[in-house]
Amino acid sequence: MNTPSYRARWSTLAASGALLVALTAGLAAPALAAPASSAATAGPADGRLDRAALARTIAGVPDDEVTGALVRVGGRDGQWSGTAGADVPADGRFRIGSISKVFTATVVLQLAAERRIDLAATVQHYLPGLLPADYPPVTVGQLLDHTSGLPGGSGLTSGDGSTQWFADHRADSWTPAEVVASAVTQPMAFAPGSAQQYNGINTFVAGMLVEKVTGHSFAQAVQARIARPLGLRDTYVPAAGETSLPGPHAHGYLTVPGPDGEGVLVDVTEQSAWPWAEGGMISSAADLDRFLTALFRGRLLPPAQQAELFTVPDVPNDHNKNCEVGPTAGHACFSMGLMSVTLPDGTRVWGKTGSRPGFTSGMFATRDLSRHVVYSLNPTTLDGREFPYVWGIVTTAFGSGQAY
Repeated sequence: MNTPSYRARWSTLAASGALLVALTAGLAAPALAAPASSAATAGPADGRLDRAALARTIAGVPDDEVTGALVRVGGRDGQWSGTAGADVPADGRFRIGSISKVFTATVVLQLAAERRIDLAATVQHYLPGLLPADYPPVTVGQLLDHTSGLPGGSGLTSGDGSTQWFADHRADSWTPAEVVASAVTQPMAFAPGSAQQYNGINTFVAGMLVEKVTGHSFAQAVQARIARPLGLRDTYVPAAGETSLPGPHAHGYLTVPGPDGEGVLVDVTEQSAWPWAEGGMISSAADLDRFLTALFRGRLLPPAQQAELFTVPDVPNDHNKNCEVGPTAGHACFSMGLMSVTLPDGTRVWGKTGSRPGFTSGMFATRDLSRHVVYSLNPTTLDGREFPYVWGIVTTAFGSGQAY
């Protein structure tokens, strides 16, 4: 399916890096046939890992809209991994986009456990002068669960939102302070704590808080507190101005208008790491699988902070496409670091999606880790046309495969 209405339907979700939450849209929408390129077959009734069905979810790659795919599934019933497309290494690194937010939240929660940060204290206390004087108090905890009410980003970092704009500006860079300063020229979106709206500015502020409290760079904090203890060799925060993607990796491309009006592919693998703590990190499927497993098992956080990862605030969502679908539509779906998704068969999973131009990824697991999945796709657009692949991968991985 590739109609204009379909593309428009998912454009907002792609831009926010929240494609997976929309998986439950099938509950409220009319039944739709899965595209031939991503037909997903439901797993066996007993929930065993259906490797043949998983292989079929990426059998259509490459095509005009996705040039590569990497999937890794694990759990009690063993593991499966697969790749599709030219030059997609199974051990390849990729840009993880907003999955970076989980690392940021974990570091903040660790500092809270050490009593170096108080989740109930305000941003104004820790970072005086960062927010306008007429803003109400915003707590650290409200940053992590996206109930701060801070305004979203501006055109500073996204231009007109087109693939051409990004291809032309992929090496541009902004500091966290510049990104936040640009956003807070706008009024608050709502009173802090009264609603939830997924917002990357929250994570920029959280990253700045980490640096203020620790006296070290955010990159050093992630390395010392998460990557090194877990042996994550492919996971790091690129330096400011760094554009390369070192080591084995699939390439990311965008389709831009050519001189004859036909689309041409532009390699955007090398791009600025300006999203930083909000979305600039690099990792691999094996590393993300290890990180997610360690996080769920409590290896990174003590019980009190671990509980925050699986506690969603009881507030409505505010113009937040992430939480407007499925059985919890209209309510918050983010905790202090993770996203909660209820799949069509009722299975509840926790994790996070991430997107950077040329790269769309996700990591999700059941709370008991009986099944977990990491994926990375290489879409050529910015409007979410890779969604049928995401639908097939995730629902099939959790044994709730359903044609989109």
